[in-house]
Amino acid sequence: MISVFALGACVTNNSNVNPPTATSSPSPSPTQESKTPTKDPYRSRLTLAVLDALLTNEEFVSQLKTKLEITSEQLEELKNVSTAEVNRLRTTNAENAMARPGEERARASEQVERIVGQEKASQFTKLADEFWEKGGEADSSASNKPASSSGPNSVPTDTRVVVNIPAYRMDLFKDGSLVKSYKIGIGYPEFPLPQGLRKAQTIIFNPTWTPPDSPWVAKMKNITAGEKIEAGSKLNPLGPIKVPIGMPSLIHGGKSPAKLGTFASHGCVGLTNAQVRDFALMLSEISGNEVTQSELTAYLKNPTETKTVKLKKSVPVELRYETIVLEDGALHIYKDVYEEDTNTEENLRAVLEANGSSLDQLSETERTQVLAALNAMSAHPGTASPQPTSEAKDSTDPKDTSDKATSKKKPTAEKKVGKNQKEVVIQLASLTRKGYPAPVNYDTGTGKPSKGTTSAAR
Repeated sequence: MISVFALGACVTNNSNVNPPTATSSPSPSPTQESKTPTKDPYRSRLTLAVLDALLTNEEFVSQLKTKLEITSEQLEELKNVSTAEVNRLRTTNAENAMARPGEERARASEQVERIVGQEKASQFTKLADEFWEKGGEADSSASNKPASSSGPNSVPTDTRVVVNIPAYRMDLFKDGSLVKSYKIGIGYPEFPLPQGLRKAQTIIFNPTWTPPDSPWVAKMKNITAGEKIEAGSKLNPLGPIKVPIGMPSLIHGGKSPAKLGTFASHGCVGLTNAQVRDFALMLSEISGNEVTQSELTAYLKNPTETKTVKLKKSVPVELRYETIVLEDGALHIYKDVYEEDTNTEENLRAVLEANGSSLDQLSETERTQVLAALNAMSAHPGTASPQPTSEAKDSTDPKDTSDKATSKKKPTAEKKVGKNQKEVVIQLASLTRKGYPAPVNYDTGTGKPSKGTTSAAR
């Protein structure tokens, strides 16, 4: 039953959430069926489940009324439509019947346009995306905003948490050095993780959970809308610790190791209970007010007593969506899990150029492998692997003397990409030790050290 209750854990419960700032801009989303990008330069990430959460926020509703002159009748219909969709997902268990991300966004766009009209629909979704990306916080002075990273695969120079959604990975940086990495669970397509720059300001030990007043709750045994579900209860999906990172998202425990590296939450970063305890200690340490192991044990000893620890200094939490990552000399191409059409040659070139290289400088074998992987990991893979552009075809690597490079046949990827494969890794000899750092002290949630990771920051 936990999976059903978890649907309300991250999206509809906004208590103890400290809204953050954000500086990044939404990137384009894919078309629903066509492989050809839309001519519209902006396409929303909004789903009806996200809209349902936003409409519980008074400030968001106020902005809809004042900036877009959305009427009370339109707001009521928007609430009815979004709530009905969330109830449907809860009743049917979204985990077992996930729709494609593009379909979820298209459904939201259609309903918004039907209710508010075509003229206001684009403004509406842009306002919703911006509000969601900022976690509900109004713009503050520049002095209060954490600096945003720039460029693809950028390595922080400060203290912050970096989450790369399609990599299912969360990193902790302290003064520019990577000190800890975690394998995570991410939001379902209907309840996606937001993207942008957030911040963590508190750690909440023994968080309670309050089921929402929805029809699905009435059907559950031993659950009443509005009642407090204590920490430690089998009915509480949050685990022993939660860290708010802006409406409506959290970093929290309660996940099994099997849920890491896959869709596992509803707008949140999911960890196992052991992981979230370790993360709480690390987060408090990098923020300047270290919580000791003995203090953590004492906080968790009585699960009925909620303890909130305010961090001495807020820690930026950067939520990225990067499907092409050069990591310590190896090119990692991840599945485009939210169908954002990011596995493109243009983005590949940007990553390589950021590291002093280019697609044309790779060997023919490497180019073919990389482009085939981009196609396989894309949201809409074609029936044939993409071929290098004419610019890349004309470039010849004099150092590549392999049989494949000199043959009239075009080289192919060394291994066929599996249908459910989430990542392709290609070693690039010319970029050894360049790029984003490999995981450090990688906690995969299994309780065992991960192979091939370092124990100290580079």
